[in-house]
Amino acid sequence: MSKCIMVGCDLHEKSMLLKVAEGLGRSETRVFQNDTAGRKAMVAYLRKRSAASGAKIVFAYEASCQGFGLSDEVRDVGFECYVLAPTRIARSAKHRRSKTDEKDAEKILEIVRGHILAGNELPAVWVPDMKTREDREVVRARLDLSDKGITLKAQIKMLLKRNGLRKPSGMGKKWTKGYRAWLKSLTGSERVSNGARVGLKTLLRQLEFMESEIEILQKEVENLSQTERYFEYVQAMCEEKGVGILTAMVFLTEMGDLNRFTNRRQVGAYLGLIPSSDESGESADRKGHITHQGPHRVRKALCQAVWSRVRTDEEERIVYQRIAKKNPKHKKIAVVASMRRLAIRLWHIGVRIKKKGVCLPENEVSAVA
Repeated sequence: MSKCIMVGCDLHEKSMLLKVAEGLGRSETRVFQNDTAGRKAMVAYLRKRSAASGAKIVFAYEASCQGFGLSDEVRDVGFECYVLAPTRIARSAKHRRSKTDEKDAEKILEIVRGHILAGNELPAVWVPDMKTREDREVVRARLDLSDKGITLKAQIKMLLKRNGLRKPSGMGKKWTKGYRAWLKSLTGSERVSNGARVGLKTLLRQLEFMESEIEILQKEVENLSQTERYFEYVQAMCEEKGVGILTAMVFLTEMGDLNRFTNRRQVGAYLGLIPSSDESGESADRKGHITHQGPHRVRKALCQAVWSRVRTDEEERIVYQRIAKKNPKHKKIAVVASMRRLAIRLWHIGVRIKKKGVCLPENEVSAVA
């Protein structure tokens, strides 16, 4: 085995604490500023150590809100780099009660050491390419505005309840043109208190602005879907009932390279749509709630698409009702099953397009039908 210098990094917004070790040797601690000068100093230090011993550098840190910029820089200078999933790193109760940056960095170092020297599995995440990251920003911004719009509508409803204001009977569903006109009329009504009028006015202005921003970003998402990178995939996925441009783009940008998955079970596991398992000793394998691991945005988009499919697709409705009938008190099980089925369908579509006519094994196709 070639010599190897292993580095566990506890990354923060302003600092990087490193635990550095070679082979089974004791670790050394180094601290650098998390800025351009600090990262250059860190690279220079690791290069000097590598040149002195002729060992390669294996660098690792936990995924966080800092993104993948550090990974890009480390790989660009020729180091081997891994970004680890925090949810897949086992930590004892004692560690959680006495958590420090040095202990976190040491834990990462030991994980890397176990992988290099003993072949242990490394809980690394897939690092998307720069273009995928850029496209994610557009789609995520669109989803974020939808969530903010829903919050504003809920705030308006709460304001009406607090002030005893009810929509006139016979008006119909909420958020129609008539309902919005009634809300606007309340802002000038004398029977509504001044405080409620002021609060309602600002909420309606915010909602109007948010909806105009949603239209702008929706157009951006649609333009993105028309590019060569996504056009064929989106067109094919939108043929599935309940799946629109936004759902397809969420799936494509969050899932990334669909060829990373070799079977439907990996797709379900990655999206957190498989049941958790609790087995110990002679006790039976007990299944619990779904794991909820992976991209929550995809689960949310799939859930919305499934309800649309249940309403509009006879075949999907029959399958949903059959599963729900088995668990009448837990109908969410049927929803999750439909979400998983849809996710696998979309994955199959993407893989088929990627392979340009190379068919998947018959057992894989029939399992989704």
